[in-house]
Amino acid sequence: MAEPAGAGQGARVTAVSSSGSHSFSKPGRESITLLAGLGVEGDAHAGVTVKHRSRVAQDPTRPNLRQVHLIHDELFAELAAAGHAVAPGELGENVTTHGIDLLGLPVGTLLRLGPEAVVEVTGLRNPCLQIDLFQDGLLRRVVGRDEDGGIVRKAGIMGVVRTGGTLRPGDPIGVELPAGEHRPLERV
Repeated sequence: MAEPAGAGQGARVTAVSSSGSHSFSKPGRESITLLAGLGVEGDAHAGVTVKHRSRVAQDPTRPNLRQVHLIHDELFAELAAAGHAVAPGELGENVTTHGIDLLGLPVGTLLRLGPEAVVEVTGLRNPCLQIDLFQDGLLRRVVGRDEDGGIVRKAGIMGVVRTGGTLRPGDPIGVELPAGEHRPLERV
């Protein structure tokens, strides 16, 4: 299994979260169950077709490429240094990770989460203005511009569940890069 830089042996799940309502933050759980082709059992965003309200309003028949939201806990340290205290689940993620460069993964990467689950990476989370309602000024900390003026999104990645399983804090994360040319992540 090939692993990119930043995905060493210590890559692991640090927290798991879910919510049955369309709340911004998701409460932490002792475990979550990932369901193949659907997402996180009992989560408002689980399903074959889109569940995010703005996407449902555009076209409710589109495939759900946002079944699972993952954020690296290293982002929380970066945000704390800028004056924003953020805990796992508060930005709406289902899985909080440590020791893996999520944002540097290519489309199609398979993340082996815990003993059974496999999530295929589909793209970057595109945070909306709700993030500033959670904490004023936070949006500009998780969406910015690089030196060439390109948009940089740091609020995690999205994926679809290929193989289900139960996931708990402390579970290891394995990374399998796709064959062929690597496509960088774009917003989904």
